[in-house]
Amino acid sequence: MAFDPNGYLEELCGCYKDYASFEPKDYQKYKVLRGLRNEDGTGVPAGLTAICNVHGYLINEGEKEPIDGELSYRGVDIRDLVAGCVAERRFGYEETAYLLLFGRLPDREELSRFRELLGHYRALPDFFVDNMMVKAPSANVMNKMARAVLALYSFDKEDPEDQSLEAEIRKAVQMIARLPVIMVSAYQVKRRYFDNESMFFHPIRPEESTAEHILSTLRADRQFTEEEARLLDICLMLHAEHGGGNNSTFACRVLSSVATDSYSAYAAAIGSLKGRRHGGANIKVAEMIATIEENVKDWSNEDEVAAFLTKLVRKEAGDRTGLIYGMGHAVYTKSDPRAVLLKENAWKLAEGTEYEPEFRLLQSVERLTPQVLRQEKGQDKTVCANVDLYSGLVYRMLGIPQDLLTPLFAVSRMAGWCAHRIEELTTGGRIIRPAYKPIAAHTVYVPLAER
Repeated sequence: MAFDPNGYLEELCGCYKDYASFEPKDYQKYKVLRGLRNEDGTGVPAGLTAICNVHGYLINEGEKEPIDGELSYRGVDIRDLVAGCVAERRFGYEETAYLLLFGRLPDREELSRFRELLGHYRALPDFFVDNMMVKAPSANVMNKMARAVLALYSFDKEDPEDQSLEAEIRKAVQMIARLPVIMVSAYQVKRRYFDNESMFFHPIRPEESTAEHILSTLRADRQFTEEEARLLDICLMLHAEHGGGNNSTFACRVLSSVATDSYSAYAAAIGSLKGRRHGGANIKVAEMIATIEENVKDWSNEDEVAAFLTKLVRKEAGDRTGLIYGMGHAVYTKSDPRAVLLKENAWKLAEGTEYEPEFRLLQSVERLTPQVLRQEKGQDKTVCANVDLYSGLVYRMLGIPQDLLTPLFAVSRMAGWCAHRIEELTTGGRIIRPAYKPIAAHTVYVPLAER
């Protein structure tokens, strides 16, 4: 009989289930905090950081008390940072990256020189796109981005293993500058090989901001409005950093703690962010909203919207997980400041356009979900919209395809990852190695002939 690999794989899966797995309830039995998270969902402290503070509740008499969410970069409130850039009609992502990396806001001359440095580093090495991307296309942009970041190690004309502060800052600024180029290039190759559409590679304009660069290289005619670029810039600022405990940043710090090279650490962070429970959640939101739009005839009828949300919670519709994506957060309770800011600025672009009905639908989802959860699950905790609820619509208004929702998150977050890697190298000084409690019973070895 011919060997059946699929049949044998099924047999191996059965073997694993019978002998190698254990019940999740064992975590409670041995009092182990699954996922390094407390029972209330808060994270277990694993280190110190001066980069970011995410604040979403108070503990009052031992009880969690909801408050409006707060997010600060190096002590600067994200609302003030965004408001300052909006008021002066200038792009803020580069300023945000400088703040995260170096601990303070730059003055006008410092910001100008930093932007010039980013423009200088933006170009990829000669033939990099041809050899590393065109010749090995990927249907998933995030995977291609991670591979490209790893490949940059081989193209580093300096010592890629050098972990001096000067070398790490050089590589950090290069990664912040180059990842948008890698993202757009990977997407163009994907379009050609998997979507049967034309791909195009525009020359780099070093003088452009990060947001301008993305829009001008993503579009065939390179045309975009100032309002579009400024809205994308705000998205980049809001996603640039979110504390050391989020999974991708922690992954970056874990790899950095063993003194591996920066390219490996950043590639690991990208791999983490890809996951649907982390950065990939924005795609799940987009898929859920599409399902709601298909099944709710009158988007302005809140009873009809609530009825479909109820079906989602009951696992009768959508992906049958019982989740309403874009609602709820591990830290934020009353509000996610990123969602508040994105919602305010997105409305300016959506009002009076074809996107206004969908924007109002998202508002209904935000408003009705807490009621549905209370009714269906008896859940009385405060639930707010997170940044993913509105980001998908914003990107669609900007003409950015769904393939780039999570990659754009990675482009934004690279500034935060770089800051955390450098902080781990300079202040950590010890390998991150949490313990796992062994629970397997002692088993006597049996010789092969006797099994």
